[in-house]
Amino acid sequence: MEIMTNHGFRKTIKYLRAFVIISLIGMICMLVLFLGVLAYAKILGAPPLAVPQSTLFFADDGTLIGESHSGQKRYWVGLKDISPNLVNATVSIEDKNFFQHHGFDYKRIAGAVLADIQAFSKVQGASTITQQYARNLFLEHDKTWKRKILEAFYTIRLEMNYSKQDILEGYLNTIYYGNGAYGVEAASHYYFGKKAVDLDLNEATMLAGIPKGPGIYSPLTSMENAKRRQAMILQTMVKNGYIKKDAAKKVSKEPLTLVGVHTTLKVKLAPYFQDAVKNALKNQLHLDDRTIALGGLKVFTTLNLKQQEAAEKQVQQYVASSSEIQVGLVAMDPKNGYVRAMIGGRNYEKSPFNRAVQAVRQPGSTIKPLLYYAALEHGFTPSSTMRSEFTTFHFDDGQADYTPHNFNNKYADGEITLAQALAVSDNIFAVKTHLFLGEDSLIEMAKKFGISTNMAQVPSLALGTSGVRVIEMANAYSLFANGGKRINPTLITRVEDYNGNVIFEKKDRTEKVLDPARAFVMTQMLTGIFDKKLNGYAKVTGSTIIDDLTRPYAGKSGSTETDSWMIGYSPQLVTAVWAGYDIGKPLELTAEKTYAKNIWANFMEEALQGKSVKAFKPPKEGVVGVYVNPENGKLATKDCPVRRFTYFVAGTEPTEYCTDHLKNSDAAPAKQKDNKKVPWYKKLMPWSH
Repeated sequence: MEIMTNHGFRKTIKYLRAFVIISLIGMICMLVLFLGVLAYAKILGAPPLAVPQSTLFFADDGTLIGESHSGQKRYWVGLKDISPNLVNATVSIEDKNFFQHHGFDYKRIAGAVLADIQAFSKVQGASTITQQYARNLFLEHDKTWKRKILEAFYTIRLEMNYSKQDILEGYLNTIYYGNGAYGVEAASHYYFGKKAVDLDLNEATMLAGIPKGPGIYSPLTSMENAKRRQAMILQTMVKNGYIKKDAAKKVSKEPLTLVGVHTTLKVKLAPYFQDAVKNALKNQLHLDDRTIALGGLKVFTTLNLKQQEAAEKQVQQYVASSSEIQVGLVAMDPKNGYVRAMIGGRNYEKSPFNRAVQAVRQPGSTIKPLLYYAALEHGFTPSSTMRSEFTTFHFDDGQADYTPHNFNNKYADGEITLAQALAVSDNIFAVKTHLFLGEDSLIEMAKKFGISTNMAQVPSLALGTSGVRVIEMANAYSLFANGGKRINPTLITRVEDYNGNVIFEKKDRTEKVLDPARAFVMTQMLTGIFDKKLNGYAKVTGSTIIDDLTRPYAGKSGSTETDSWMIGYSPQLVTAVWAGYDIGKPLELTAEKTYAKNIWANFMEEALQGKSVKAFKPPKEGVVGVYVNPENGKLATKDCPVRRFTYFVAGTEPTEYCTDHLKNSDAAPAKQKDNKKVPWYKKLMPWSH
């Protein structure tokens, strides 16, 4: 019996020893596995924290003008931009030991397991903030073992690579608060119409209770449930030392004002401009569609809300609501190319096609300033003359005859100057100049001015028969306005990623492509379309809008059978306006032919209202100003009925005096320049001479 007892004892010891060895091996294996998981997590490094977020678009003054999203409102804000009340309430109710544990609260897990066993069901959660954040970032919300294991692994990676502040900030920016609002900023705007940083204790504790069950604890769904949840949060905050009992009691009695509207949902200003911005993000900054739509970018644009509103107002005012006429408008700062306003059509919802940047339309006579700049390079001056009369051009190479016509078939039937031809838009002068320079000259000049569309090498090109884009024409005229510097139309000044890192910032760069003296001479000639005293055999083309203008402008109108244009500028702003039918239907009504001019004139006046009146300033050298008789381009005498102060490239100014109006034709004055000082107000308003 004793032998059997000893034998049993030894057998028990043997089993115990085996159990201990197996347990040790198991523990070693578990330790190795755990260390292996840690090592693997370390090798993988920090998991990316990027989540889909709304991309926001801002005007030049920082006003939010729109956003891009997939139906989910997501805005990332830093921890410093979240109310401490909300931070404390969230930590208190969700994970009171957040700052002490390393991703897993083992004491809380044990308590949850015990509570579940006692209730024979899952009644208490034990997920920490880090675990919930891992789930929000990387996983679906199913309840499989695979998801739980992956959740634990991502939790380890987060804790190993990010600070508690980073994790808490990420959690607060990704948690779902119901009604499409992801993150505290979107939720704060939706429920209370304010930023997360401005939430008071009442609002913060109400908001902190919603993620437990947005369909149950949202105050918009059940105020009773929401208040009960809020009371629980206030109790935990008192217990955890975040607030005093008196503060909790005070909150329970305070009224709560709810909004229940996504305040940015209605913010959709300048939709054509925003589309152009998105295209620029894709084609110029080379960002993919998903990043643009859901990358949480902050895109700071050049849009001026006052000028955009003025543009929309003028289009609505002048184009009849029943008309099918479309309008394209681009206004930009000639100094840097910043696009301040854009109209791409009459109704974005009906037609998102952007006529300001996509449509290719015939520019008509608005192409002539580019032609005449080329002429200045070839020795022409504002006083250069040609004969304006009904003309048919014959060609030796078998090309068909070409017979251009002036508006209403009005011709001078005599010599006119380049300045006068530009003011009254004489087509015969333009075609003669075009053929004299060579038909390729205008094509090359258009490229120099930034026109990218293909142009046909034909006589009618001088009259704008090859299509162009509105934005390119606005940019081309900017070269005249800024003294010959090439700029590019700019829509975006800065782009930040969701963390606030600047990924793009516009650098203002200009390139001198025109001679400043010739550019200024062209500008001064382009003021002629608003000069009533240049009327000769035909009215100046800006005569119908002169009375609407209160400051110096330069510009050119243009028209074809199907297109109406007006492009003009002040030193501060250049604007191009096109009006016409999408289908190329002829403009037959008189009103339709005036839309572009009227919109342009009244837009410019309203857009520049409150800004100082500036004259076009000549360059310090390279130009000479003299009084001429605009009818013949010769130096004016005191007997000339009209004397216009005109600038010339130095060395090209006229030297011959007008003798047409001398009382004594035999007493011609000596050839000398009229150096009489010109009063400043006459230089400011040259058409007042």
